[in-house]
Amino acid sequence: MEKQILDFSLVPSGLCLMLAYHIWLLHRIINHPTGTIIGINGINRRVWVQTMMEDTSKNGILAVQTLRNNIMASTVLASTAIMLSSVVAMIMVNTNARQSEIVYGAHSELGFWIKFFSILVCFLLAFLFNVQSIRYYSHASMLINVPVKKMMSPHLTGEYVGRVVNRGSCFWSLGLRAFYFSLPLFLWLFGPIPMFLCCVVLVFMLYFLDVTLDFGGVVGVVDEEAER
Repeated sequence: MEKQILDFSLVPSGLCLMLAYHIWLLHRIINHPTGTIIGINGINRRVWVQTMMEDTSKNGILAVQTLRNNIMASTVLASTAIMLSSVVAMIMVNTNARQSEIVYGAHSELGFWIKFFSILVCFLLAFLFNVQSIRYYSHASMLINVPVKKMMSPHLTGEYVGRVVNRGSCFWSLGLRAFYFSLPLFLWLFGPIPMFLCCVVLVFMLYFLDVTLDFGGVVGVVDEEAER
């Protein structure tokens, strides 16, 4: 019973910590984009798209090659995710629910299946997110070669293409976050204590990767650009 209490207390606490951090990060991206790396990169990508589309005769090849590199990165992550999903599914089918006594926490068969199923869901989400990223980057690779000066439709603008590129990058980031989430779930196989400690360390690491104060002096100008 004491071992089950560890699972019922530490595991939800670790997941809530990760969820609370990403809710805070989303709020900061929406309201203060220049305070996050994701927001700044999104603004710069829109500027990059506008620059590429101003002269497609000179920048067309560079733009397509850049988007192709992003497609390759998403393809690698998608392939890795579906491969790991297959491995986890095979382990779930062929492995008995036997855990070592050094593992603190619940040793029930139901707990065993929940742990592996959680990891499987993470990898499947990573696969789906990266497939969506490939979809948006593929659309952008065609749209970005349309010269801005020759656009006859009001719906096809540099701003629209910039949003398409940013959506591809957003799905790529979500796929990468799914890989991050799979790490504490994997450590959950060794008990709730390693899982909780991993969540704490991961939140601190992601904070230093996501937040920046280097662009505080241009917040007003860039935030106005981000709202467009």
